[in-house]
Amino acid sequence: LAHPDRPPSPVNVTVTQLKANSATVSWDVPEGDVVIGYAILQQRQDGQMQRFIREVNTTNRACVLWDLAEDADYIIQVQSIGLHGESQASKRVHFRTLKETDRLPSNSSNQGDITMEGLDKDRQLQTGEIIIIVAVLLMWAAVIALFCRQYDIIKDNDSNNNKEKTKPSSEHSTPERPSGGLLRSK
Repeated sequence: LAHPDRPPSPVNVTVTQLKANSATVSWDVPEGDVVIGYAILQQRQDGQMQRFIREVNTTNRACVLWDLAEDADYIIQVQSIGLHGESQASKRVHFRTLKETDRLPSNSSNQGDITMEGLDKDRQLQTGEIIIIVAVLLMWAAVIALFCRQYDIIKDNDSNNNKEKTKPSSEHSTPERPSGGLLRSK
């Protein structure tokens, strides 16, 4: 039972770039549907670990699964995220990570597969992101400078007010006698 406003489930879910501690999952989304992100449920088959990955505002149709256990069985399911909710989960896909000593056969160059470039969790920042970060840092620096300037003005005004308050009080004190002391009565 699919909700009419929700996107359909992803199709052609596949696992590529299989290694001992990572793998790449990719999928397709049927044409014509507005999809703004995805959600991936990754679960170890022995039930020891479960991870839920959710990305929005992306057109990526692949995700690198990291920190996987070596030589372990996993199940993954993918959901599309649309403007009005999430799709049903895709069919379950089973895969097993490699042993650290295993190597992919040399004839499986995986041409046409999605590479890990651009999907790596340690990806470099893009130009637009750097510009936004610099602009925010400059605005914070300006706010701090303005605050410091205002603080100095307030501090100067307070110290001037304190000096003015102490001067009048000394002018209104009792005048000194020319004889240099208090009068004594005899």
